[in-house]
Amino acid sequence: MRKITFVTSNKGKVATAQQYFNELNIKLETYSYELIEPQSDDITEIAKSKVIQAYKLVNQPCIALDSGFYIEALNGFPKAFVHFVLDTIGVSGILKLMKDVNVRNCVFKECLAYYDGSNMEYFYYNHEGFLSEKMLGTDNPEKWSDLWYIFIPNCSVDGKTLAQYTLEETHEWQKNTDSSLKQFAKWYNFKDYL
Repeated sequence: MRKITFVTSNKGKVATAQQYFNELNIKLETYSYELIEPQSDDITEIAKSKVIQAYKLVNQPCIALDSGFYIEALNGFPKAFVHFVLDTIGVSGILKLMKDVNVRNCVFKECLAYYDGSNMEYFYYNHEGFLSEKMLGTDNPEKWSDLWYIFIPNCSVDGKTLAQYTLEETHEWQKNTDSSLKQFAKWYNFKDYL
């Protein structure tokens, strides 16, 4: 059985990864550690920095995942500075910035970096959607971010935010999304045959 180490303190990301990896019989080892993020708005640069730090901690092939949140009407703000924005103005501050704004398109962009000490690989995915006008939903054990309270995926049939999804709906959304975690799991499972 293949195994991979995911260095992250985000329990939601681990829960999502576990689903994809279980399907492909990949053992997921986790190391809960808060990695240092470089001050950059480039998610690839951040993911690369994090996976190199992670490799130095565990000394075996590992992955790190970084994402940014881009709001069209705010020229892409907050980009990769999600943690800083959530720690300062929070979700309610983002909603205040968007008050009376009609164009509410936004996107989660993610980059997963894999590093085995010599080879670096990247996997990308964009989750497109739009912002709700208020915080909606409840806490979910698979939630990656508080932005789930205001993010409505384009595929949301009922116009629900991710935080309004039941666990079953969350799993269905993840199953139908070709996320960076899913792409990596498929690649990693077959990489020796490519």
